[in-house]
Amino acid sequence: QVQFVESGGGLVQPGGSLRLSCVASNLDVYAIGWFRQAPGKEREGVSCISRSESGTYYSNSVKGRFTISRDSAKNTVYLQMNSLKPEDTAVYYCATPGDGWCRHNPYEYRYWGQGTQVTVSS
Repeated sequence: QVQFVESGGGLVQPGGSLRLSCVASNLDVYAIGWFRQAPGKEREGVSCISRSESGTYYSNSVKGRFTISRDSAKNTVYLQMNSLKPEDTAVYYCATPGDGWCRHNPYEYRYWGQGTQVTVSS
């Protein structure tokens, strides 16, 4: 069982930045993905970092604006979000498939955080 604590969401103006955090015990052994879900839309993958950090992945919609990283000493994975757009508005979730490898399909992720709301609006 993996339990996540997410934080960092909020209201930001277009062009602004936020940093989301995902904390859990023994986070180093897991691949961690970030997903988002906007009202009326399906959950979509945003980014993922593999266990060994040899693989980091981004959706085309966030590539060049978002950066995923780990701080092993703090058992934390971050999602730095820059140049935010209104279409980035969603609830953001961190999740793990339960092993060290990223997956594209959200249904392959076994453990999920509670989500944090990100709203981009002027």
